[in-house]
Parts: sequence; C-alpha cells; structure tokens
Amino acid sequence: MHANTTLTPAGPTWQDQALCAQTGGDFFFPEPGSSVREAKQICHLCEIRPACLEYALTHDERFGVWGGLSEKERHALRRS
Repeated sequence: MHANTTLTPAGPTWQDQALCAQTGGDFFFPEPGSSVREAKQICHLCEIRPACLEYALTHDERFGVWGGLSEKERHALRRS
C-alpha cells in the first residue's frame, strides 16, 4: 500500500513579504520620466529590500525600482 503524500506550498517568498506586494506595481514601474520618489520611500521602509536588490542585480532587471534603486542606479552599481 502506498502512503498518501500531500504537496504543501513552499513558505512565503521574499516577494510575498515585501511592502511593494501590498501597494501595487504602479509606483515601482512608473511611466518613463515619472518620479520614483514614492517607490523609493516604500522600499526604504521594507525589511526585504536587500533580497529584492540582490534579485534585481542577479537577474539583470532593467525596468522599475528594485531594492530601492532605479534602473540607472542599478546600472551604475553593476558597472562599479
């Protein structure tokens, strides 16, 4: 007889715990030329910011605010 195995979902990921998940993506992916100030303010309050920035750098995210940095700021960080 085979034992029944139940698949349980993995624990919450950093994305689920991040403040941006509670506020919506509009702040974090603004129209070109729009301010990212609100997104950065939210990021700086978020405990998950280091994991978010690491993810963005590892996966070469080119759009939006990740880990409190804009596209240009992440690009400059990668170049240094």
